[in-house]
Amino acid sequence: MNEGLAQLIRLAAAEPLAPDCDHFYFLRHGQTEGNAKRIFQSVDTPLSAIGLAQATRAAERLAGEAIRSVVCSDARRAFQTAHAVATGLRLEPMPFEGLRERHFGALIGTSSANLDWACEPEGGETLPQFVARKRMALAAALAHPAPVLIVAHGGSLHVLAAALGVPADPDVLGNAQPLRFERSGPTWAARPLLQHSGDAAALA
Repeated sequence: MNEGLAQLIRLAAAEPLAPDCDHFYFLRHGQTEGNAKRIFQSVDTPLSAIGLAQATRAAERLAGEAIRSVVCSDARRAFQTAHAVATGLRLEPMPFEGLRERHFGALIGTSSANLDWACEPEGGETLPQFVARKRMALAAALAHPAPVLIVAHGGSLHVLAAALGVPADPDVLGNAQPLRFERSGPTWAARPLLQHSGDAAALA
């Protein structure tokens, strides 16, 4: 783990989230051309053909879940993903600007292959600003009628997992991988929803 990501985790863990629900769902948006090329993206970047197919598969995996609210980033790629899932659930996605990915300012359009979360991009958010915004947005999203599905970005997942004390295993960070977060007493855990639920391994 690089120092920038370790710093993000420390900042997010310093103020834990305490949602009232006992479970909720998280979905990172489907793939974009920017993801494939590993570049920093703007809010209007759409899903690629692969990303649209991933969103459809995620919708199929989540169709049997008793989700009552779908709250998403208003970035185009996240809203497209949320719309695909919400349609199958007969719900309307609720876009929320606060759930956007970190604003990387002058770095947008450049390579993200060696992302340093601790960087301070010109015209963008600092890491403390991003974590504070994201924590408030996640808490607001989880206050909607439960169970809630949050559709957002990789940075959101890093903050969410750290604020709940759940390790963000690399296996759960992929595009359009539905996750179920569950609480047992004070302890949260997350597991991926696979095509066959019996194949899903729990993540401590």
